Amino acid sequence: MPPQVLDQFDSVLVWFRRDLRLDDHTALSTALKHAKHVHAAFVFDTAILDKLPRQDRRVAFIHASLHELDAAWRERAANTEAGLLVRHGEAIHEMLQLAQSLGVQAVFTHHDDEPEALARDAQVRGSLANHGIAFHSFKDHVVFERSEVLTLSGTPYGVFTPYKNAWLKKVTPADLAARPTQAQPGQLASIPKALRQPIPSLQDMGFEAVDLAALHIHPGMSGAQMLLKDFDKRMSDYEATRNFPAVKGPSYLSAHLRFGTVSIRQLARLAHARALKNDAGAQTWLSELIWRDFYHQIMHHHPHVVHSAFKREYDDIQWDKDKHAKALFKAWCDGQTGYPLVDAAMAQINQSGYMHNRLRMVVASFLVKDLGIDWRWGEAYFAQHLIDFDLAANNGGWQWASSSGCDAQPYFRIFNPINQSEKFDPQGKFIRRYVPQLSGLPDKAIHAPWLAKPMELQAAGVVLGQSYPLPVVDHAQARAKTLLRYSVVKKS
Repeated sequence: MPPQVLDQFDSVLVWFRRDLRLDDHTALSTALKHAKHVHAAFVFDTAILDKLPRQDRRVAFIHASLHELDAAWRERAANTEAGLLVRHGEAIHEMLQLAQSLGVQAVFTHHDDEPEALARDAQVRGSLANHGIAFHSFKDHVVFERSEVLTLSGTPYGVFTPYKNAWLKKVTPADLAARPTQAQPGQLASIPKALRQPIPSLQDMGFEAVDLAALHIHPGMSGAQMLLKDFDKRMSDYEATRNFPAVKGPSYLSAHLRFGTVSIRQLARLAHARALKNDAGAQTWLSELIWRDFYHQIMHHHPHVVHSAFKREYDDIQWDKDKHAKALFKAWCDGQTGYPLVDAAMAQINQSGYMHNRLRMVVASFLVKDLGIDWRWGEAYFAQHLIDFDLAANNGGWQWASSSGCDAQPYFRIFNPINQSEKFDPQGKFIRRYVPQLSGLPDKAIHAPWLAKPMELQAAGVVLGQSYPLPVVDHAQARAKTLLRYSVVKKS
């Protein structure tokens, strides 16, 4: 894609969205190169917010991050009359009103390839154009996007490993370099008095307060850098530790990537430099960052995945949807399946808004291939509860688990939840943390309590069916049923 040719402007408005940081910010960097005066805005878009529960960790995360961004902007400007213009309303209307009131000649922002975001941006672009205001968006949320990494025949990749190899072959230091955002004196403009408003409170917007500190969630740019500093010391161990939920293995930066309080370039630059030195942990973590790019380009080229299977023949699968299926789904949501690792994982997401990546695969496989429930039900539940929810990655992960997506695991590979528990939480530390009623069971018994000896259950104070549920399905029987269910897509 050729670079945009931009005019020089007297003033530009930078629209912050999934990019809540001041450094290494493409739209801001570009605005500072092409405008004498730069304003900044964020809109709590009611078109999105009105669909959310009234207590939402993501809204609280954004709100806290905006306060830090506003303070950093004022400090960078050395001007208390500068700052972030934050509005609560429909973005389509608010951005036009702000742009007109400020008298800017252009709005700069970043690409967002989610279908609803594309529709919104098209409307904003049109309304601004009707008033003689330009709209420019830039790549920032991923390293490579859209059609930047294609096969030799010019088609998008549908399998990860060749995509990753092409990504690694294509990437250059320039792709990972930080975008400079140092402003000239006075360039970060003062907010006109008529437009100065405090950042609306969560209560003003109809949301309840969330104690992020109690959830060990550290929002904002400072939270991202704190986590990165900690992970930098552990990155070399990532390959060895990432699959064990009771171990401090992941970076815990996923929410920061989602909301852009950290730059993907900073992370990829750090990982890539160490990967080139044969650091196995860095190589694996870099692969995870590349997966993120991969799923975003899949959504761009195949937007039907948002509602349907990537492999369209998988839409022929008949999922259970009756009253019993809904009861099983509720048991899954509530962490009451009788499979301790599954229940512990669901307790983690329900309590904290986070779930360990290995466990996302385990619970997704269990919902789809043990309970026979449509992957879209689980995808929607994750979308509501995960603080790091990203449409492309969430959709890609669920389709991988259901075998309906690009480069998905074969349908006949079905995770055994007991084996997964024994392998990745061998001492039951994670289970004990989130399913404390099982904490008294021996390590060997905690993975499948219904197979424990009566004396072990009694000593631990566990009464199956009362203090802890019996299994809602038999895995072996469920596996046989799943193989039959998937026979509609079996290749002859």
